[in-house]
Amino acid sequence: MKLSRRTLLKLKNKNQKLKPNKYKKLKREALRGTIKGTVERPRLSVYRSNEHIYAQIIDDTTSKTLLACSTLDRSIKLNLTTGRTCAASRQMGEKLAELSLKKNITKIIFDRGPYLYHGRIKALADGARAGGLEF
Repeated sequence: MKLSRRTLLKLKNKNQKLKPNKYKKLKREALRGTIKGTVERPRLSVYRSNEHIYAQIIDDTTSKTLLACSTLDRSIKLNLTTGRTCAASRQMGEKLAELSLKKNITKIIFDRGPYLYHGRIKALADGARAGGLEF
């Protein structure tokens, strides 16, 4: 079910019974309809929790996760005090870029999910770009 941003906002404003998780799912599905990862350009999917941030590179044609990284990884966690900062997200983006370049993945499509391109999501994208990924 693909819905435009305007329709989603109308649903949120008119229908107070629309639960936040349902709204989040509708928003994610609307964005996911336009973003597809291929073999040449896999999709970088981001999930943000209150404590940590997770990212994975996915090939949607075969529905396989090519690689994944998070602020819970040992190499990243040792250098950080907490996983909820922009610095942690940027460092994780650089680590993700390093791992993807080892697997010969240089071009990706960035999927921010239902999150705004701001704060930790933007820091992760900037770190991935600094590490050598193109998107």
